[in-house]
Amino acid sequence: MARTLSHPPSAACLSASLRDLGYSLETALADLVDNSISAGAGNVEILCDVSTERPIVVVLDDGCGMSEDELLAAMRHGTNSPRHDRAPQDLGRFGLGLKTASLSQCRSLTVLSARNGTICGAEWNLDRIDIADDWILSMLDDEDIQILPHAKRLGNRGTAVIWQGLDRLVENEIGNRRNEIVDEKLEVVRRHLSLVFHRFLAGEIKGHSRISIKVNGHEIKPFDPFCKKHPATQILQEEIVRIGDAEVRLQPYILPHHSRLSASEYDLYQDRSDFISYQGGYVYRNGRLMAWGDWFRLVPKGEATKLARVQIDFPSNLDEAWIIDIKKSRACPPHAVRERLRQIIRHITDRSITVHRGRGQRLFQETKAPCWERYADHGGIRYAINEQHPLILSLCERLAPDSIELLRVILESFSASLPVEMIYSDYSTNPRKINQVVVDEGQTLERLKNLKQVLYGDGSGDPNAFLEIVNSTRLFNDQIDLVNKFIEETFV
Repeated sequence: MARTLSHPPSAACLSASLRDLGYSLETALADLVDNSISAGAGNVEILCDVSTERPIVVVLDDGCGMSEDELLAAMRHGTNSPRHDRAPQDLGRFGLGLKTASLSQCRSLTVLSARNGTICGAEWNLDRIDIADDWILSMLDDEDIQILPHAKRLGNRGTAVIWQGLDRLVENEIGNRRNEIVDEKLEVVRRHLSLVFHRFLAGEIKGHSRISIKVNGHEIKPFDPFCKKHPATQILQEEIVRIGDAEVRLQPYILPHHSRLSASEYDLYQDRSDFISYQGGYVYRNGRLMAWGDWFRLVPKGEATKLARVQIDFPSNLDEAWIIDIKKSRACPPHAVRERLRQIIRHITDRSITVHRGRGQRLFQETKAPCWERYADHGGIRYAINEQHPLILSLCERLAPDSIELLRVILESFSASLPVEMIYSDYSTNPRKINQVVVDEGQTLERLKNLKQVLYGDGSGDPNAFLEIVNSTRLFNDQIDLVNKFIEETFV
């Protein structure tokens, strides 16, 4: 008969391994903010000071705090089983986040917590664990607590998580270079938290008051990836998928075409959530963003779908079905959700394509005689110079038949050599920078005179038809007042 024996892992080896689960500074701090929100905090402050000989990071909140017994349980690796049901306000799952997230960034984790004016504290120190090869937890007395930074700020309630021994934050750099590295990382932290907790920061979550998060005194503003407040954003019909007694809600959005955004709005959204890479599903667990920018291999990312987003909400009692990882950065939708999402994608892809192409279609439809024509024939799509444009017809009237044929060959050659791939690349990455017209007011009047001469010679001509043709060339898009003045003075 087999023997059984207790065979615990090496504390030194396991604690070293847990440091490399894949946490970054921003995902580690997000895990601590989760705990603060679960504790009912209204204010969370992240302080990072690398100016001293011993750099320090502190996460301070005004939540309900913990008693000593609760703190002892919170410092245990695996506080609660992930199979246990959690309250809707609880953003935790494995009971590992506080420890694994913190010790991925530092070698000393201290937690102070106050409730009803009574403060308790405990510390995990990796150096001590390495020496003893045992899970040695230090419970702090009042004297230990009083000398810790920011301990007096706790007041009657709240929790402070203190990181010391920041061996990974400063990357062994010193002086200005160290400060630059930390500043860059803190900027990434601000952006990450503004997205991950944007619904809490905006006060949109039922059962939670609006929260405030500050990094070194600077308040973080929520970043809405769906651009919901913009009048051109399309909010499509919400879908609900039931899994057992739980509901998964899928809310599709179509973002505005870049031409509908102001320059500042476009720069903000392109910088913070690149239109191409951030398209897809945005998975929220109890209102907290878990994963985003993924179509879950249901459809490839592309230009046609870059304006499509789907907000997907699920409760914590579906954690097992969604296969949430420890870092809360990966989520895999269950089969029923994937199938409904597949149907939604088909619909919103069509809407996204319509919005994305709509501007181009309007450019063709704004004039009766466009310079370019779009043809869907012979099983494909092609673009060609419009040989029926008045400017070309006027030129043909002055050419001999063999010259007309040569002109047609030239136009067909230019149309066939249209650099579609280059245009697509530039337009998909920097659409606001594409400008076909170099404005030169000194040449405007001369161009208008030449156009009139080509079309009407010395005749009077039709001012409305002339304006239509001028608009079709798009040479004068930013000089319409000057065009109107020329027409008023020239066409009598």
